[in-house]
Amino acid sequence: MTADSPRTCTFTDGHAGNVRQVQALARALARMADEIVLLPRAPWRWMAPRRLPGASQAFGPAFHAAWSAPPALAIGCGRQAALATRLLRERGSRAIQILDPRIDPSHWDLVIAPAHDGLAGPNVLTLLGSLNPIDDAWLDDARTAFPSFAALPSPRTALLIGGGSAHYTFDAAAFARLADAIDEAIGTGSLMITTSRRTPADVVQALRQRYASRADTVLWCAPADGPNPYAGLLAWADRIVCTPESVNMLSEACGTRAPVQVFEPERVTGRPRRFLDAMRQRGRIHDLADGPTPFRGEPLRETGRIAAEVRRRLGFPA
Repeated sequence: MTADSPRTCTFTDGHAGNVRQVQALARALARMADEIVLLPRAPWRWMAPRRLPGASQAFGPAFHAAWSAPPALAIGCGRQAALATRLLRERGSRAIQILDPRIDPSHWDLVIAPAHDGLAGPNVLTLLGSLNPIDDAWLDDARTAFPSFAALPSPRTALLIGGGSAHYTFDAAAFARLADAIDEAIGTGSLMITTSRRTPADVVQALRQRYASRADTVLWCAPADGPNPYAGLLAWADRIVCTPESVNMLSEACGTRAPVQVFEPERVTGRPRRFLDAMRQRGRIHDLADGPTPFRGEPLRETGRIAAEVRRRLGFPA
C-alpha cells in the first residue's frame, strides 16, 4: 500500500465478515485506509441506509470527524455503512458500497454485490462470492507464520466450522453428523479445525471433547487456544471442508488451490444456496458426502478483478 495516496477510510459495523471485505478491497487498491467502526444510534440505525435529519450524528465521533473532513475515498460494507458512505458522497467523497444496500445504487459511485444477490445497474459490479485477501502471496505469508503445520501428516484436512444462520441450522446434532463424516474420511492424515464467532457453545464443547486430545489434530476455538491459525489452515491444507452457511468463509476456502468439500449443501436455502449451486457448477466445490475423491478447481479470486474495475471506473492509477 502507498502512504501518499489520497486519504481513504473504511466503514463497517465491526462484524468480521464486513471488516474483511473492506480491508481486502483497500489492500487490492494499494491504499492505506483509516478503519472506522460505526457506532449506530437510534433513530438513524433503524432506517439505514435511508436518511433522516441529523444523520451526521448517526454513528459516533469517529464518523462525525470523517463527515467534517471527508476522505477522498470511502469504502463501506453492510447496511449501516451504506448510510455512512452515502452521506460522505454527498460531502464530496468517492463512495464504494459493498453488498446490496437495498435501495437505488445511484446513491453511490459504485456498488459491489455478489451475483447471488441479483442486483444490477450501470454502477454495480458483481462478483462470485465475497471480497477477500486470498492470493498466492497471502498464502505464502501464512505458511511462514505457521511453519509447524508442515510437519503434520498428509493429507492435511482443514475443517472450517461456522454456525447457524437464517438459511441453515447448525446445532449439536448437525455437528455430530459432520464429525462422523470427517472421522470416516481423514484416514491416516491430520486434521486442523477452527471455529467462528457464530459457532454454538455446545458445538464448541463437543469439539473439545472429541478432538482436543487427539494426536495429529490442531484445534482452535477461542483466543485462549493461542493465535488464531485460520490463515495457516488455508495455506497448508491438502483439502478443506466447510460448513455451508457462510459465503465469506466458502469464498476464502475456494481462493486456495485445495479441493473444497461442503457439508450438507442441500440443506441451505436462499441466496447462499445460489452461491453454492454456482460453485458446484464450476466444479470448485463438491459435497462432503461424495467422499474424498481428489479433484482440482481454479482458485476463486475475484478481488483483483474487482479492484481493477474500480480503478478503471473511478480513474484511479493502476
